[in-house]
Amino acid sequence: MTCSRVAVTPQAAELIRRLRGQHGPLMFHQSGGCCDGSAPMCYPAGEFRTGASDVHLGDLEVDGVPEPVPVWMSAAQFEYWKHTHLTIDVVRGRGSGFSLEAPEGVRFLLRSRLLTDEELEAFGLA
Repeated sequence: MTCSRVAVTPQAAELIRRLRGQHGPLMFHQSGGCCDGSAPMCYPAGEFRTGASDVHLGDLEVDGVPEPVPVWMSAAQFEYWKHTHLTIDVVRGRGSGFSLEAPEGVRFLLRSRLLTDEELEAFGLA
């Protein structure tokens, strides 16, 4: 069984295609709160530096985007989220000024669900 921890809604995929056209390859980092309210932040690939204190959750495969879009989260925050599957969505309203979608009048939003028993086993969490 192939499992993924991350997915994207069709609406968010469309925005990712537009942002990819404007900014080139992209990446996401799930912020831990503070000024951006714990939102998935979209950056040009490599603009947000990840390291040993970050967990690569997986890659979004978006039709029309030539390369996968990696999704990251801090290791400390991952401890709270490791039993969940995360879906990046988009809603109207302004989010943080740090994320690429901010000027579009929309913001990325994370939707979560608990992993299934099969997914828990596949990720070694059962």
